[in-house]
Amino acid sequence: MNLALEIKDVTKAYDSRTVVDDVSLVVKRGETFGLLGPNGSGKTTTIRMALDIIRPESGSVSLLGGMPTREALTRVGYLPEERGLYQKSKVIDILVYLGRLKRMDAATARAHAQEMLQRVGLYEYRNKKVQALSRGMTQLVQFAGALLHKPDLIILDEPFAGLDPLNVQLMKEILREQKERGAAIVFSTHQMPDVEELCERVLLINDGQTLLYGRLAELKRARGMCSVCVTADRQPESMLGVVDAKFRNGSFEYLMGEGIKPDEVLRAYLNASIPVERYEIRMPSLNQIFIEEVSRARNAK
Repeated sequence: MNLALEIKDVTKAYDSRTVVDDVSLVVKRGETFGLLGPNGSGKTTTIRMALDIIRPESGSVSLLGGMPTREALTRVGYLPEERGLYQKSKVIDILVYLGRLKRMDAATARAHAQEMLQRVGLYEYRNKKVQALSRGMTQLVQFAGALLHKPDLIILDEPFAGLDPLNVQLMKEILREQKERGAAIVFSTHQMPDVEELCERVLLINDGQTLLYGRLAELKRARGMCSVCVTADRQPESMLGVVDAKFRNGSFEYLMGEGIKPDEVLRAYLNASIPVERYEIRMPSLNQIFIEEVSRARNAK
């Protein structure tokens, strides 16, 4: 019962093309999970199978401890990649309607809608028609609609696309609040910095197949050290074990050879009596891992 979502060995094909091939994942209650992959990798299809919008050819889905029934789906908040709101309806009316679809009574739906509009900074637009809003504002309205019933599982497909930095930060703050109250969040994107900021565990798929799955920190450690960064006014004349050295953003960055420990760089600075302002071991970024894994998979074909 600690799992919000479990997808086991699901496969989905359209005609002769397999778009999801034997994919499995689990999402725990109270965690933020990253579903990653390039465009067309099968992320959205996987989400639609999780929500029983489409059925897999094989495999199974467990949602909030059971089958993805109508009752279970009322406890899910979903923000699809392709947005869709009634353009000639008032914002407040649409949110009340969405709340009613989640089996809330009208008064409760209206109260929650007003609360969410205040949270996303759009309360003053509650009586405006959707067609009068900007694209970013419309997206925030749909985001509010996905959360107004306080779901136990929140699934977001490319939620930050088209938003300005301030609204991206606002949405992230709200997602952290949802996590703190115990909601599980599935976050589908191909924007790696957002994943590194928000997610504990990830699944990376390409052409419908799993490339990586697990805790983000462990996946990074498995790649080993990426580089050593030192901030100083100069560098030693000799740097044994360094494969490559670059100077960028006021710091020296060193790529270490195999078997060379990072403290060898610091020792070289100390032996040369060069003051060090900052010393940092940098693990590979998720963006680097993403590019490496997807490129390897495509080159293997």
